Amino acid sequence: MNRGKTATTEASGIMLVRGSRGRARVTHAVMVIFLEFFAWGLLTTPMLTVLHETFPQHTFLMNGLVHGVKGFLSFLSAPLIGALSDIWGRKSFLLMTVFFTCAPIPFMRISPWWYFALISVSGIFAVTFSVIFAYVADITEEHERSTAYGLVSATFAASLVTSPAIGAYLSAQYGDSLVVLVATVISVADIAFVFFVVPESLPDKMRLTSWGFPISWEQADPFSSLRRVGKDTTVLLICVTVFLSYLPEAGQYSSFFLYLRQVIEFSPAAIAAFIAMVGILSIVAQTLFLGVLMRTIGNKNTVLLGLGFQLFQLAWYGFGSEPWMMWAAGTVAAMSSITFPAVSALVSVSASADQQGVAQGMITGIRGLCNGLGPALYGFIFFLFNVELNDMPPVAGRPAQVTEKSMIPGPPFLFGAFAVLFALLVAIFIPDHRLDDAKTCKTGSASAAQPQSAGPLATPTSDTEDIEPLLQDSSM
Repeated sequence: MNRGKTATTEASGIMLVRGSRGRARVTHAVMVIFLEFFAWGLLTTPMLTVLHETFPQHTFLMNGLVHGVKGFLSFLSAPLIGALSDIWGRKSFLLMTVFFTCAPIPFMRISPWWYFALISVSGIFAVTFSVIFAYVADITEEHERSTAYGLVSATFAASLVTSPAIGAYLSAQYGDSLVVLVATVISVADIAFVFFVVPESLPDKMRLTSWGFPISWEQADPFSSLRRVGKDTTVLLICVTVFLSYLPEAGQYSSFFLYLRQVIEFSPAAIAAFIAMVGILSIVAQTLFLGVLMRTIGNKNTVLLGLGFQLFQLAWYGFGSEPWMMWAAGTVAAMSSITFPAVSALVSVSASADQQGVAQGMITGIRGLCNGLGPALYGFIFFLFNVELNDMPPVAGRPAQVTEKSMIPGPPFLFGAFAVLFALLVAIFIPDHRLDDAKTCKTGSASAAQPQSAGPLATPTSDTEDIEPLLQDSSM
């Protein structure tokens, strides 16, 4: 009798899983990412002003310190949030990460000191990409995941196509207060979208109904995860590749617009056009070329190709001194954006269905660490070469300093090129086959495991109604 009741319960649970997965879409993840980063993109110009007014001395270094604290906290919290989302579902943690990531925005005008303090502390929950990639892994087949990750990553680029230009225009015409207000409204809309529209992606039978499930400290300890990563050569190679390639990318993202304005002497309109061009080309690269490359040359070779493009564009930024060189290097930078979604797809096929959050959380944690170290490192190198934030108006009557020309216009980018060169050499040794014989990750590290369809907790994916239609019919 009980056995029959259990079977009925399991059958109804499978129906719930299929129904839930039928409602969950990659477009939900795309919309969440777009709104979050569009709101922050609007603040590009006001952020520079507030940063310089709050920290008039050694602005690059203080910017690195603020983002360093945020990145380090993100590194500490990402494995825990990923592991908890594997147990209690993605939606609640997605709501939490979006809320705390956007929470500092209104404080930019209320209190700049509180604004920068909240940015630092928000790193505890600012791991939206970790939950988003796990969300996408729940609702897509293994062979579709690289395209889905590329779509999500392209959305990040799409959010920056117009938002900095819009923010700069609104700031010039109506002041920074309106820009902050618009960004706050968009952030509230993003939170409301997650709460009211985004469905849960993790199947019911894989979620825990009770909040009393014990989470071991090893699952939440990122340093324990790093120690165990070293025991698996393949996972270690992937993590080192991510660290060496994303460290210069994070530093570049924090300072490149200032570099264009101060050293290359781009006008504000040229900077906005440059961002739009790179964003559009990145969308094309991550939605069209990524899928084609994954099918033709494979996952590993796609990663190597993306690293090659990144190495080329960083070297060009480092030695280039003319505007046309920056525009040409920007096209190469767009192609280098295929690296991270390709790496994420490689990680996803190495983790079982119930460990996607842990695996992606580990990679996001490493990126979070880079988000802290990268800006600080770039700021320090700029400081060593006497490059400061002097293109802004002087604060409180301070005389503007004259920036000395250097034989190497962009020394931090040249350093980044060497880091990516080492990443490329490391990635060459990543095995080019699926890691079916690796052990399942049980301690919070991104250890390789059986593919999703072979895991004991894997959900049925044979029905076409369970597969994301956007990806099922995609030719990419």
